[in-house]
Amino acid sequence: MKFGLTDSIEYHWRVRKLLLKIGLNVAAALPLAAVQALGAFLGLLAYLGSKQYRSLFRPQYEAVVKTRNLPLKLWEAVCASGMLFSDSLWIWRNPQKALNLVEIQNWDLVESAIQEGHGLVMLTPHLGGFEIIPRVLARHFPATILYRPSRQEWLNEVVEEGRAYPNMHFVPTNLNGVRQMTRALTRGEAIGILPDQVPSGGEGVWVPFFGRPAYTTPLPARLANRNKAPVVMFTAKRKGLGKGWLMQATRLATFSEDPTIGAAQLNTAIENAVLVAPEQFIWSYNRYKHPAGAELPPNL
Repeated sequence: MKFGLTDSIEYHWRVRKLLLKIGLNVAAALPLAAVQALGAFLGLLAYLGSKQYRSLFRPQYEAVVKTRNLPLKLWEAVCASGMLFSDSLWIWRNPQKALNLVEIQNWDLVESAIQEGHGLVMLTPHLGGFEIIPRVLARHFPATILYRPSRQEWLNEVVEEGRAYPNMHFVPTNLNGVRQMTRALTRGEAIGILPDQVPSGGEGVWVPFFGRPAYTTPLPARLANRNKAPVVMFTAKRKGLGKGWLMQATRLATFSEDPTIGAAQLNTAIENAVLVAPEQFIWSYNRYKHPAGAELPPNL
């Protein structure tokens, strides 16, 4: 029996997928505090073991600390970077337990917005226990969530399976996904976007993010304005080891119709959300990268 290259690749995908599923099941069986402690340790290992990781993480975090006159808590931020992922894995596998650990503020603001009948644009940065937010919304009304599929098919399958939850529908970051989000707003439902990711070249504009040019998506403003939908920024701040999350909602003012001004307003809102718990933001992500096909950034 011949074992070709394609068979070998498929075999390795299956092995990786199986190992990741085993890891998720082990994590699901542990208390949240233990999973977060493990995440903190892995975050520390990633920081100490990777020069590339440090070269992204430390300058981005320290620049914000300096410009906003915040206390420097580097090692807390390093550990929190690992907990960002361990929180997500635990929430995927234990949604009901996770929902019982959420303290929600300003929910009346959310109900009031959805009752206007134009849907709801839900925004949240990669901060704290952000994965719990759409699950809270899905307990009350349908939610269509935009996500960027992984380039590795085996990982994408595991992530999609882990994120699945009743009343939640995930759509990819392409034209079909945008159309599905528009239809959801037309039906008066909620849509969710993680707006702190760098869009593909040609799909964004350069506007400041913590004082530096960052390629930013105008999509949330465009969808909200086109459908007259209210926009709410959410955060899920980690309260302490094993203690759950504080979920807060802030309704944003109407975005400008001008794509550049609207994107700048969006980044200001994201900055305010990050400052709720700056150590819990995903500083290891290169927010200032120049995607292929995008014009050169301006000198802001």
